[in-house]
Amino acid sequence: MLSAYKLTLKSNLQRNLVRCVGSVVSREIMEESCVKNEVILDYLEGSNERCKIKEQLKCMEGTIEDIPIVVGHKEFTTQDCRYQVLPHNHKHKLAKYYYATEDIIKQAIKVATEAQREWDRTPLCERVKIFQKAADLMATKYRFELNAATMLGQSKTVIQAEIDSSAELIDFFRFNAHFLQKASQYQPLSEDSSTVLNSIRYRGFDGFVAAITPFNFTAIGGNLAYTPVLMGNAVLWKPSDTAVLSNWIVFKICREAGVPPGVVNFVPCDGPVFGNAITASNHLAGINFTGSVPTFNTLWQLVGKNLKNYVNYPRLIGECGGKNYHFIHPSADVDTVIACTVRAAFEYCGQKCSACSRMYVPESLWCTIKSGMIEACKKLKIGNVCEFDTFMGAVIDEKAFKRMKGYLQHGQKQPNCTLVGGLADSSCGYFVDPTIIEVQDPCDKLMTEEVFGPILAVYVYKDCEVDTILNTIGSSTPYALTGAIFGQDEKFLKYALEVLKMTAGNFYINDKCTGSVVGQQPFGGARMSGTNDKAGGPYFILRWGNPQSIKETFTPLTDICYPYMTSN
Repeated sequence: MLSAYKLTLKSNLQRNLVRCVGSVVSREIMEESCVKNEVILDYLEGSNERCKIKEQLKCMEGTIEDIPIVVGHKEFTTQDCRYQVLPHNHKHKLAKYYYATEDIIKQAIKVATEAQREWDRTPLCERVKIFQKAADLMATKYRFELNAATMLGQSKTVIQAEIDSSAELIDFFRFNAHFLQKASQYQPLSEDSSTVLNSIRYRGFDGFVAAITPFNFTAIGGNLAYTPVLMGNAVLWKPSDTAVLSNWIVFKICREAGVPPGVVNFVPCDGPVFGNAITASNHLAGINFTGSVPTFNTLWQLVGKNLKNYVNYPRLIGECGGKNYHFIHPSADVDTVIACTVRAAFEYCGQKCSACSRMYVPESLWCTIKSGMIEACKKLKIGNVCEFDTFMGAVIDEKAFKRMKGYLQHGQKQPNCTLVGGLADSSCGYFVDPTIIEVQDPCDKLMTEEVFGPILAVYVYKDCEVDTILNTIGSSTPYALTGAIFGQDEKFLKYALEVLKMTAGNFYINDKCTGSVVGQQPFGGARMSGTNDKAGGPYFILRWGNPQSIKETFTPLTDICYPYMTSN
């Protein structure tokens, strides 16, 4: 009878746990899943995708989207009305949006905290299905709408938009679901499962997560706002002012796919108002951030100031850019260096977190590399991204344009700087030409500060100074995001790989320092580049988990004393 009781107890407990969110993995989740990177469309002349994106661009340019604040089931507008404009034609308004007040942020916190409890009970397999559906919608029904919004609002060329707001965004949703499925397959040891069964279930955090997202990648906005959701969290999403439209489309897609109201709340807001409001709430459970070092530092300081008030220690994840480099060895292939550096430095106006911003070139190769890069840049068209022969659009806004002008003026005034390019014109759009500035000092601010624009600083070193310059790379700047070395000398490549170990979270050998792919090169850097949580890899989703270990005992404990206590 006791054996039968144990079996029945075990059976009932397992059935009950299957109903618990993420505790015992269901058969559906346990099945091996296959995930592949989304195919990037070419947009060649006469292609179907080219016709469709032209139609979408024409339609979107002819309207001004009115974007509300969304908290739970409710939509809000406020008197603080703003407009998103086309960076390459800043007189053209693309979207109207509203800044949330402190009271609205507080409402969103309450709604998200309550929604999280219910959402966390949703079985993992159902959450995965929602994310897979969202990815499918992005790949089909909304692909060209996402791309058009990214092209117009963020001034990306069609291929840069396709890589970002289609392929990478879709990959984030599919791969994160896949990584969570794989992680959930792990269960701890149970030496004798007839007496004890050990298991782990993943939970969300008790509270809310704040997602603060940048303008430069629509995919980053979707990843930062929704990856915590997949794990069972609820989110307040503060999109960038200059990416509101594309982010709004992501939000609507996810609602259509089945993410319940209140699980993600769309709250454009003034940065300091948002930061102060979220860090003042005792329910803050995490911040998912991409942006500048000063802003992330401020958020961290505010959290530290309020630490005693929180229900949980808030999880802080941040990516803060870099001063990314190409180091050229005398044995490098010149044609590869030229092509890789022009793309890495000037694609999307150098506004990628990974963009090449500094370059170290040996004297023996500089004349050839310099002339090759200048000739390549002459062939690049800078202008309206709706024209398909455009290589580069405008920088994102007036603030960025003025920052570029400041660096250009520095380059022009310095007696030890040689500038090639440097034209800037904001009469119609915020256009800055690809610029190469040769500096004499490897510690000049052009070599050490994050510019985040189409300005490449070059230091020419003597061929015999390889070791000195390798050490300068890591010591001259606080960043450590991406870096690349070019050379055919295998001994040097192995040596440099070790010397430069701490200078980049994503390291490239004979390839440009941009272009990481979800599932292939998980992305992130350390030092002042961020917390290096590797978006696009299996680790990022787990950072938003709140695992619980469960021990089920099928043999009841009835004896208080241990056997060794029994006298002979």
